[in-house]
Amino acid sequence: MDGLLVVDKPIGPTSHDVVARARRLLRERRIGHTGTLDPMASGVLALVVGRATRLAQFMSGDEKVYEARVRLGVRTDSYDADGRALGEPFAGPLPDASTVERALASFIGRFEQQPPIFSAKKIGGRRSYSLARAQARVEAQAGDAGPAAPPAPLPAPVPVTLSAAAVLGYDDGVVRLTLTCSAGFYVRSLAHDIGERLGTGAHLIGLRRTRSGAARIEDATTLADLEADPARAETAVIPMAQALSHLPALVLTDAGVTRTGHGGLLRPGDFSNASELARLAAGPSGAAVKLLSPAGALVAIGRPSPTDPTTLHPSVVLM
Repeated sequence: MDGLLVVDKPIGPTSHDVVARARRLLRERRIGHTGTLDPMASGVLALVVGRATRLAQFMSGDEKVYEARVRLGVRTDSYDADGRALGEPFAGPLPDASTVERALASFIGRFEQQPPIFSAKKIGGRRSYSLARAQARVEAQAGDAGPAAPPAPLPAPVPVTLSAAAVLGYDDGVVRLTLTCSAGFYVRSLAHDIGERLGTGAHLIGLRRTRSGAARIEDATTLADLEADPARAETAVIPMAQALSHLPALVLTDAGVTRTGHGGLLRPGDFSNASELARLAAGPSGAAVKLLSPAGALVAIGRPSPTDPTTLHPSVVLM
């Protein structure tokens, strides 16, 4: 079994937990995921199975789509409902829907985002959440009478893109959002930042991922379904070529397939659509290309030679 298995992750387990359960259910050691989903979040978790684990590097940067719920009026240290409330709740009247929509729209585009302190980002070689938890232990041991400990450091801001966002609903201080964003985007941070922009404070109370690259919630299967019938995965797995729908494709001749299997350089005569090779050669330098068999199966991922863009080198061979 080789390909992309889209799981509808429930709230609770970590992404690693889901991978471990899938390995047991499918009796396949080679399973990984293409992008972590927080324990409190549900929805699309794209698992790469079998030989497709070698393709995760080409999927981890895919665009994501989320539906989120944000509560206005309270800040938390983790930027979500699992954290500790900071300060007093906002006591004034909450902003109206149009004000919330303008605040959300102000984040659309590319900007530097501050990751949450409780995140997997590294600071001096250690995970940020590890430093934050150590800080909390120090504060708990010191108590009210002890000297104030210096605050735990925040991870460095990272460039992210919010390409689309809209308010789906707003009732009783809870905003429902839909977001399309780059890989590495923290919806928790956006919730916190919206609260800061509005002056009310805010935190994330619900998150569901509905798309990750080619993996859509409509194609997802649940862990409960797999537990009831592990054979279901056979029909649910998306073929490797379809999983990389964002990459351009070149079709090999039979001789080209053989040459690819030996790791040899590929020239125009090795492709049945050599004219497409010339067009790709004019594109971004070093861009990955799917190499397909005459029957349409994914054989390898190739990259143009740095000295001759009309010559491709198979960088990941799947034969």
